Amino acid sequence: MFVFSFKLTKAKISLAVFCAVAIVITATAAADAAGKSSVTMRPVSAVTNEDRVEFLTSAGWEIEAEPVEIKEITIPKVFDAVYTEYNNLQKACGYDLSAYKGKTVKRYGYQVNNYPRAGSSYVVADVLVYDGKIIGGDICQTSADGFMHGLSGIDEVREALASMPTE
Repeated sequence: MFVFSFKLTKAKISLAVFCAVAIVITATAAADAAGKSSVTMRPVSAVTNEDRVEFLTSAGWEIEAEPVEIKEITIPKVFDAVYTEYNNLQKACGYDLSAYKGKTVKRYGYQVNNYPRAGSSYVVADVLVYDGKIIGGDICQTSADGFMHGLSGIDEVREALASMPTE
């Protein structure tokens, strides 16, 4: 059996506190990085239709230049299960609708013409805008057996689809 003893000094205590703080900061940064997508969207101006079109085309989407739908929606003050899941989808893309609870935002829907494997299905890119900035959105197929995912770029979608079996 081994017994270790040591004398506590102010320097040793300071070193221990410094190491503990460094470990907490490193663990927090690692957890934060693990919880985010590799692509984090930065706030983008969306005051004009051209701004929104540029945002979507810069991600590789070929869209119709005019929105197929413009709708005002109110983000609920309390998220139910559906909105919680939708917000998780937003968080995976670097957005978070929590700060907009109770706010009325505009949703602009644009027809996507180059979605891989969409065939003749109708695919829409929805962009949520508040105070002239894009705060979230999704890409969705409007058919009954459709899909929805966050505002990822076309390259990420192609990569994900490449790993899935074709029908």
